[in-house]
Amino acid sequence: MKKGFILTFIFAVLLALAACGGNNNNGEEASNSSNNTGDEEASGAFTIGVIPVQTEGAMEGAMDKLQSVLSEKLDRDVKVEVYPDYNGVVEAMNYDKIDMAYFGPLTYVIAQEKSGAKAIITQLIDGEPFYHSYIITNSENPWGSLDELLKDPSEIDFAFGDPNSTSGSLIPSIELEERGVYKSENEHKFNSVRFTGSHDATALAVQNKQVDAGAIDSAIYNQLVDSGKIDEEKLKVIWKSEKLFQYPWAVHKDTDKETIGKLRDAFLGIEDQEILDAFGATGFTKANPEDYESIREAAVKQGIIKE
Repeated sequence: MKKGFILTFIFAVLLALAACGGNNNNGEEASNSSNNTGDEEASGAFTIGVIPVQTEGAMEGAMDKLQSVLSEKLDRDVKVEVYPDYNGVVEAMNYDKIDMAYFGPLTYVIAQEKSGAKAIITQLIDGEPFYHSYIITNSENPWGSLDELLKDPSEIDFAFGDPNSTSGSLIPSIELEERGVYKSENEHKFNSVRFTGSHDATALAVQNKQVDAGAIDSAIYNQLVDSGKIDEEKLKVIWKSEKLFQYPWAVHKDTDKETIGKLRDAFLGIEDQEILDAFGATGFTKANPEDYESIREAAVKQGIIKE
């Protein structure tokens, strides 16, 4: 009996040790599985968020091409997504949902403030990295200047683009505020104020006489004319801002130098007209955070960025 008890005890201990060994192996496998998942995520797609400079459908073909170009140059899957509004791109960068973004200058300085986004590329318009904010009206209207438009603002229906647009909101709102007719969407001297959400929507609203005047990006305006999406004969520019540095492509603050170099090389080599036209561009050039200091100062002035 005593011998049988000992043998039974030893057998039980061996079973327990085997079970423990199995658990350790399972733990290592779980750990390895977890590490593999992390590696897969680390080597996953390079994601790019794009603001809606035009309505989303109008940009789809160009974004598919851009995705292919960058995938080839980075030797890595690239996913380009057009967001429904400007703020969505800022928040996506802030919460590490994207690796790179195409911002308006205003949304860029907001993203820089929030998440440390870094501008590396911008677009060229006729060889220059600048554009303007326009205020346009229907050509049948009598106003030939902004002064004439504002003689009786209470009769004017005015349109901005996206609230976070530089040329479609920030810069023209500063001009209108300085002229004493606008402080906010709810405090102004106009008959009405609306935000259309995109530059092409603003242009069409003015062309179709849904509003009397609207603010728009000069490069996008010219591109819409060239593509036939709006009729230049039905529109006229009655105000033009000072030069603004073009829209930046900015990377996440943790992006390595090698990837930044590959991205810059890829953009500098883009000649596909459909891609260029989507941004009203004739090419791309290098950009740096310092190029947007004047926009940051304007955002601080309007209380958009707090110092």
